Amino acid sequence: MRISVLTERAEGEQRVALVPENVAKLVKAGATVVVQEGAGARAFHADAAYVAAGATIADSAAAAVAGADVVAKVQRPLADEMSLLPSGVTLICMLNAQSAGDQLQQLATQGVSTLALERVPRITRAQSMDVLSSQATIAGYKAVLMGAAALPRILPMMTPAAGSLTPGKAFVIGAGVAGLQAIATARRLGAIVTAFDVRPAAAEQVQSLGATFVKSDVVSAAAEDKGGYAKAQSQDEATRTLETIGNHIVTQDLVITTAAIPGRAAPRLITAEMVRKMKPGSVIVDLAAETGGNCELTKFGETVVENGVTIMGPRNLPATQPMHASQMFGRNVFTLLTHLTSKEGNTLVVDPADEITGAMLVTHAGQIRLS
Repeated sequence: MRISVLTERAEGEQRVALVPENVAKLVKAGATVVVQEGAGARAFHADAAYVAAGATIADSAAAAVAGADVVAKVQRPLADEMSLLPSGVTLICMLNAQSAGDQLQQLATQGVSTLALERVPRITRAQSMDVLSSQATIAGYKAVLMGAAALPRILPMMTPAAGSLTPGKAFVIGAGVAGLQAIATARRLGAIVTAFDVRPAAAEQVQSLGATFVKSDVVSAAAEDKGGYAKAQSQDEATRTLETIGNHIVTQDLVITTAAIPGRAAPRLITAEMVRKMKPGSVIVDLAAETGGNCELTKFGETVVENGVTIMGPRNLPATQPMHASQMFGRNVFTLLTHLTSKEGNTLVVDPADEITGAMLVTHAGQIRLS
């Protein structure tokens, strides 16, 4: 099996799909790995480290993908890269199929089997392949650091000779992977942390990290789907959720929002009116900015100020910590490749009937398979 790793060219993307540690294991298992020159440089993985792990360095994307069975990337290939993909190859990347447009048809027409990493099913067997979870860990951590840096006050309590400083208050909305990491990070920085989620299972997780769960009558088992995600709420439920958040947010210094519904726009949980009632100097970091934002005033990729409140809509936070983000991403891809390798030998098997492969497979055998 010949595996190719391409250099990421999307704006701001610094990660790499496989790191030398992963390459060494693949080579030991019998695979041939070709890495495009400089693919890991921005994640601080030098070409020499890939060579030491057993990879070959290619001087261009064309040379890297020639004869490949698998092409591994973080982001969807750009148009010129896509045209290089040979028929019969399997592409593994964050495809973001809903925004791919005509590119899906191009992949299907070229005979490319495409596995979208964001579509890894939320089942026990696939947990170690789940890039959304691994990268959300980085995002939750970095969001708190960004917010803390933007605050005009410090988060921990201090008792210098000049007099005691009270700890800051941090509020995390959404207690999934990103939210729980945000809670843990804010606690480490010394903040008084509260959190809210509509899923009842989240309460125990929040409390286990030393934070306080904000209670509401909208929290119920019916709010969670079989994959563990929050469901879209009815109008009445949404109104009561906004009331809960609105009553609590006015006293908070730092707010981190992480609420998302797969395949849909982010739920609107902070209105402009709520923002105007917050204390001047407060900060909101909206991790749902890419899908519309949890805050009404969020602008994706920008920082705005409303009535003295700073609202940050960061773009691709995991890429800002590329070393560890790539290590985690690479482990996810390595585990997926191991799953796809036949038991009989070093051969790739893309089986649409497999519960993991089938859920991820977007193009295959000349067809688009989106449901």
